[in-house]
Amino acid sequence: MRQTTEAFRSRYRANVHPLYNPWLHGTFVLLFGILAIAAFWSTVHQVRPLEWLAVPLTLLIFNCGVYMVHRHLGHHKKTFARMFYARHAGDHHSFFAPGHMTYDSARDWRVILFPAWLVVLHTLVVTLPLWWLFTRFDANVAGMVGGCLVLGYLAYEVFHACEHLPPHNPLTRLPWIRQMRRLHELHHRREMMQERNFNIVFPLMDYLFGTLYWEPEQATPYLPRTPMTRMQHQIEIAANPIDVLAYASTVTQWPQWHPSSLKINGQKGSLYAGARFEEDIRAGGRDGHLSWMVDEYLPGRRWVAQAQGDHGLSLILTYECEACGNGTRFVRTLEYQFSGLGMRIANKWLLRRRIDRESAASMLALREMAQKHLAQSGVNA
Repeated sequence: MRQTTEAFRSRYRANVHPLYNPWLHGTFVLLFGILAIAAFWSTVHQVRPLEWLAVPLTLLIFNCGVYMVHRHLGHHKKTFARMFYARHAGDHHSFFAPGHMTYDSARDWRVILFPAWLVVLHTLVVTLPLWWLFTRFDANVAGMVGGCLVLGYLAYEVFHACEHLPPHNPLTRLPWIRQMRRLHELHHRREMMQERNFNIVFPLMDYLFGTLYWEPEQATPYLPRTPMTRMQHQIEIAANPIDVLAYASTVTQWPQWHPSSLKINGQKGSLYAGARFEEDIRAGGRDGHLSWMVDEYLPGRRWVAQAQGDHGLSLILTYECEACGNGTRFVRTLEYQFSGLGMRIANKWLLRRRIDRESAASMLALREMAQKHLAQSGVNA
């Protein structure tokens, strides 16, 4: 990750109030919104066919409103909307840089979700007066308009949060979430943030106003066509998380502790996002070659890389660390798949069990080698 982004994240996190509870934040927004929707829709009875048009028209108008606010207030400084501009263009776009679109922990929801009071303001100051106005003409239309305005707000919050999920989260593989994540990632490019992809849930206004931009993704195992084999192992290591992850992400050391790794052709030291390297392996009793690219490195927390190999093999490797007493709980997650039917069958009946045993053995070797290496280097646990 770029040092400027990491430095901003550190400063932002340090300024979040210690009593901030992300779960309380998210739960309040959802519960308040659901209750408000239920209250508005409880006034709807025996809807006539023409009245149903209130639902798509309201959602269409809300989509347009979100687009206008995002485009003209979120990325262009206006005196009456300085707070929104600073929070969005300043905080949000500095925290999530291109290629580094995922949050690290639940406390980072603070920079993704709107303030909790805003759903109350949206309901009481915007939605309720419109509901009252429409009740003068048609109670059913009023109820559906009110409920859909709050529904649009919740949809924005939920979709936006999904667009910043870690790439290995199952929700990111849902087709529509996947497409909107890609559009939002393109929007976060510095050169595009004021011009492209302002819709969050449905890109209709971007299409109509000519601001929709699409660029195909490179082939990545984060978007598999078939289910991936997933295995996870963990172990406790007597050293601090920063040193443990720094050692584990030094790929030139892999042959010393992982039984499947034969040879590494890459840079020495911890590898950051964007780094590439090559590896010769013998996994599950089969020789092969992997071409790697590092996707994420948060020192002391998480390291993620993806690889393409022989026999249609693609995989994701994730290292995660957390403090555990005076040491570190190290979690290794391996997700992989083969494109060919023959190799998928072989994996199901033979390779998977052997690879799982090798992965488990690598954890014991990693603990031994990491503690030995750090002790020799004079690094304190």
